[in-house]
Order: sequence, then C-alpha cells, then structure tokens
Amino acid sequence: MHVNRFLALPLGLLLTATASASGAAPAPSPATPPASPPSATAAPSVPAPPPSPVPAIARSWPVGSRPAVLRGWEPPATPYARGHRGVDLAAPAGVPVRAVAAGRVLFAGRVAGRGVVSVELTGTGTPPLRTTYEPVSPSVTEGDEITPAQQVGTLSPTASHCPTACLHWGLRRGETYLNPLSLLPAWLSARGPSRLLPVLGVRLP
Repeated sequence: MHVNRFLALPLGLLLTATASASGAAPAPSPATPPASPPSATAAPSVPAPPPSPVPAIARSWPVGSRPAVLRGWEPPATPYARGHRGVDLAAPAGVPVRAVAAGRVLFAGRVAGRGVVSVELTGTGTPPLRTTYEPVSPSVTEGDEITPAQQVGTLSPTASHCPTACLHWGLRRGETYLNPLSLLPAWLSARGPSRLLPVLGVRLP
C-alpha cells in the first residue's frame, strides 16, 4: 500500500518530498548574468594649436619711435643660403639703442669689428628667443638683467650695407632666424593716427 501511494504521486512532488525528507535544499536555478555595461567610446582628443613662434611682447622700437625699415626680413631658403636675417632700421649714429622687451644680456662685445649686443628674452619658451642689435657701442655687460626700453648701447657710425646709418635688428630661436618685427604688437607697429584735412569750399561752423 505504501509503495503504491508513492508511485501515484507526480514526479516533481516526489522529488520535493524526497529532498525535504533528506534535509537538503533544492538546487537553485542558474542566475541570469547581468548585462555588461555598454563600452564608453572615448571622445577623440583635439590637438592644441601650436604656440605662436614669436609672441608680440615688445614695448618699444629699438631706435626712435617708428623708424623707417630700410630693408626687411628675407629668410634664406636654406641655413647657408643668401638672405637677410633681420631688419635694418634707419637711425642716425649716436642715438640710444633700447631693448624691446625684458631679458638678460647674453653677449656684449665686438664681432668681426662691429659692436653687438644679444639679449635673451624672458618667458619666451624653450629655447628662448634671442634678439641682437648691431652695430652698437654697448652700455651693458654679459649677465645684466634688462627691462623693456632700457638702453643697451648707442648706434655706432660703422659703415654697413645700408645707404645711410642704420641698426641691424635680428631675432633667433635656437638656430632658426625669425622676423623681429613680429615682436611688435599692433599698437606699436602701426603708423601714426590719421589727420583730418580741411575740405575746400565748406565753411567751418
């Protein structure tokens, strides 16, 4: 009679009853693995624009207020090719030559019979910018700290390739020659203000 009753039970109930009788817990159903989070796609990095090779940090012209440029910058095609590695500014001999920006004197002396002053400009990157003035009679020495518009010498009357007396103003970063006029901000390089002329035939109020 007992055997017949167990045979009459459904198989699921029989297994449950057997597990309960043995004290074992029923096996849990396998858990569904959590969905993996969507992979985050990194936004493409935008490269920063390259810094300007020559910051406009000048606070004065090296001679005068707005001297005439007798010969402009003509970069050579190759390091040893012909060209003009600077600009020539018209000025009479004996006028003060001023530093265009703050820096430190790297050299003050004579090169090939001409007086030269070279100044390393402060805060202009690595390697820093170096500006040169020639021909000058230096009034500074190597290692001097220079402030903007400070006099570094006087223009020498040494004969040069200019038709009149002139200052050769150069600029380099490392071994690369650059245009020194790029140091001048717009307010300094611009010509004088416009001057209104009277209009003929129109009475003044």
